[in-house]
Amino acid sequence: MAAIEIEGVSKRFGAVEAVSGLSFEVSAGRVTGFLGPNGAGKSTTLQMLLGLVGIDSGSASFGGRRYEQLERPSAQVGAVLEDASFHPGRSGRNHLRVLAAAGGHPEGRVDEVLDQVGIADAGDRRVKGYSMGMRQRLAIAAALLGDPEVLILDEPANGLDPPGIRWMRDLLRAEAARGRAVLVSSHLLSEVAQSVDDVVVISHGELRGAGPLGEVLGSADAPVTRVRAKDAQGLAAALAKHGFESKADASGALTVQDAPSEAVGEAAAEAGIALSELVAVSRSLEEVFFELTGGEAE
Repeated sequence: MAAIEIEGVSKRFGAVEAVSGLSFEVSAGRVTGFLGPNGAGKSTTLQMLLGLVGIDSGSASFGGRRYEQLERPSAQVGAVLEDASFHPGRSGRNHLRVLAAAGGHPEGRVDEVLDQVGIADAGDRRVKGYSMGMRQRLAIAAALLGDPEVLILDEPANGLDPPGIRWMRDLLRAEAARGRAVLVSSHLLSEVAQSVDDVVVISHGELRGAGPLGEVLGSADAPVTRVRAKDAQGLAAALAKHGFESKADASGALTVQDAPSEAVGEAAAEAGIALSELVAVSRSLEEVFFELTGGEAE
C-alpha cells in the first residue's frame, strides 16, 4: 500500500473547480515532486490531504486512513505549508517545546531537530529576529519533531540561499533513504530534477503526468539524439532516408527527434558517414513541464 493515496479527489470553490478527479500515489522510500503552474490546485490538494479543506468527492489518505483518523498525526505525518506562522516573541526552542508537548514527543527531540536543520545556535533567539531562511528551517524542524513516516513540504526552498537549497536537497534524499515518503511541492524545476525520484504534474486541477522521473521525461518513448559529422548534409540526407527529421544548431550538430542513438548510428554507417559525436539527449524537466501544462508558467 502506498504511503499517500489520492483517489479521484475533487474540490470546487463556488464557480471555480480547483481540483478535478485527481489521483496519484506517493511511495515510501522515495521523493515525489508535486508540480504545476500557479493556481493549478497544488496547495488545495495538500490542504485536503491534511484535513484542512473539505473534499467534495474522492479520498485522500495515508496508508488507507484519513489524516483525522491517525492516532498520533505528528508522529506519522510532518508537514510544512507555505503559510507557516510563529509567535514572534517566542524563541525557536520554545516554539518547538510547545509543539513537542502537544504531540507527546520527548523534549530531547527539540535540540535534536534544531541541530538537524542547522539553527541550534539560534534556538534561544526570538523568532521575530529570524531571517526568512531561518524561519523556513524552523518550520522544517517542527515537521521533523515526531520523526514522521511521511513528510509533506510545500515550497520548502522559500527563503533559502544556495547553500540552504543544497542542504534541503540532502535532507530530502536522507529522509527517503531512511524509508520515509517525501512529497515536495516546488517551483524550482532544476532543483526538483536533482532531488526527486518521481514527479506528479497537474494543471487546472487535473493530472497531466505522473511516474518515475525518467519515464515522465520521456527518454524511452521519445528519445532525442545529437549527432555530428564532417558531412552534415550527407548525414541529414541519410537520416531522412530512414524517416528521421533532423535540425542543425549553430555549431553544426544535428538534433534528431524520436530517434534512438543506435538507429542514428546505423543510418550513418549504412551511408558510410563517419561520426564525430553521437549522444542520447534527455529532455529537461522544464521542457516536459511546459509540454504537459500547455506552456503555463510555474
